[in-house]
Amino acid sequence: MLTELRVRNLLLIEEADLELGPGLNVLTGETGAGKTVLAHALDLLLGGRPRSGIVRPGAQEAYVEGVFELDEAAREAAGELLGEGEEELVLARRILAGGRTRALVNGRTTTVGELREACGRLLSFYGQHEHRKLTVASSQLEILDRFCGDGQQARLEACASAHLRVIEAQERLAALEELDGSRERELDILEYELAEIEAAAPDPEAEEELLAARSRLANLDALRTACAAVLSALEPDEGEGVAGRLAAGEEALGVVGDASGELAELGRRLSAAALEASDVAAEVRAYADSLEGDPGELEAVESRLAEWDRLKRKHGGSIRAVMEYAAEAKERRDLLAGSSEAIAEARAELDEALADRESAAKALRTAREKAGPKLSELVEGRLDGLAMAGASFEVRLETREAGPTGADSIDFYVAPNPGVPCGALREIASGGELSRVMLALLGVASDGSGATLVFDEVDAGIGGKTANAVGEQLQSLSTGRQVICITHLPQVASLASRHFSIEKASRDGESLTEVRRLEGEEVVEELVRMLGAEAGDAAAVEHARRLRNGAVPHQANAA
Repeated sequence: MLTELRVRNLLLIEEADLELGPGLNVLTGETGAGKTVLAHALDLLLGGRPRSGIVRPGAQEAYVEGVFELDEAAREAAGELLGEGEEELVLARRILAGGRTRALVNGRTTTVGELREACGRLLSFYGQHEHRKLTVASSQLEILDRFCGDGQQARLEACASAHLRVIEAQERLAALEELDGSRERELDILEYELAEIEAAAPDPEAEEELLAARSRLANLDALRTACAAVLSALEPDEGEGVAGRLAAGEEALGVVGDASGELAELGRRLSAAALEASDVAAEVRAYADSLEGDPGELEAVESRLAEWDRLKRKHGGSIRAVMEYAAEAKERRDLLAGSSEAIAEARAELDEALADRESAAKALRTAREKAGPKLSELVEGRLDGLAMAGASFEVRLETREAGPTGADSIDFYVAPNPGVPCGALREIASGGELSRVMLALLGVASDGSGATLVFDEVDAGIGGKTANAVGEQLQSLSTGRQVICITHLPQVASLASRHFSIEKASRDGESLTEVRRLEGEEVVEELVRMLGAEAGDAAAVEHARRLRNGAVPHQANAA
């Protein structure tokens, strides 16, 4: 139950605090006074989008807060939203002047989606044009399914799940069949490309070795010439080279080494240089000996590298890319080779999903066929109390192509007057009749629900005895639960357990909307205004008192 509604800086409302209670709570006021602002405040708590310019001029932000008292079931549903020791749920929405918004649950920042979900479990909002939804087949089906009971939700989920499997199986089968159409040609191409790659046997490490070999073989003569020059300088076949001369120098210094320590050190350095020159000569000679090569070896290396380069140009620019393509091509080839088996499996999966969907749709149809006549009977009973005595109401089901909600199409048929053939609700019912049918359906479908019901002028377009009947229906809905109604009908307002007046005032040349709770004679005065009479009109005052006095027993029951 919504116990408190706080509004700050929302359009014309600078500050408003409403302490709401069980039973029927009504809000009344002149046209343009700001009743719809309070409706918008509740819509914001439900996660609705703020209207442009919703923040009162001069204010930095608008703020709406709802305090909900929770019963045991609501506390369980709230789950983690309630902190330890918290008994109430406080939902709030801040709207900054720049348009940004923040949602809060018990003072903690949350998302608008979480706020919508939390408030949606506690409050159901019915706007001025809500009755028009009754003309939409999907809304009618939703009403009937709610009336079918708790098990219907599980049946709906089973049907939706089976339908999703049908869609997925159909898409997979279509893809496989399309694949099968070009299978042979693609298989030939893949087999050719794989054979080509396997014959070339590309290998990243082997490529590096071949590149080095090509460089060596291509420069064989130059390498041999360089090695010969080095050997000629260090250790020539004839004559004395650098290594020998270094050794001779070292020997000469060795003769006088004992006489001069400095020359002895230089002799040791010459010995090391002679050894290093001899080692370099030996390594160069060994490298030169390794340069022996087959005249056709370079051609073979060039041929293999050229083949790999051609594959690289076709399949990604590198040997690793070629190998990755080969792995993908093998997977694709295996898929194509087994496409016949895959198609058979996909068809079997589709048949199974279709059978499951058909079974789920039949379960939904059985529940709907059972619930439809009962819903019709209960709605007709309530229409009798809504100034539509003798009206008939019928739920008609027809078969349609199966979907996530089953294989049923639905239409509500109504005959507003006895002796008149039934017609589709969307075609023959007036706005006032639609409003009354909606109230009748709510009275039936909402039995046992604890959510607060909010009505924003759903009684528009009706008056007289019909207004009395609608008021009594709204009061009946409020028995054992909370109903909030924004209304222009004195017949409805007179039945309220709590009555709030919304008035426009002027302060320092600025228009403001004030909300206050009416008590005692203030209620009678407001009813006189709603009757369209002057404040001192004795007949209107008497009429208002009769309306009010006739409502007292109802108010006591509602409280």
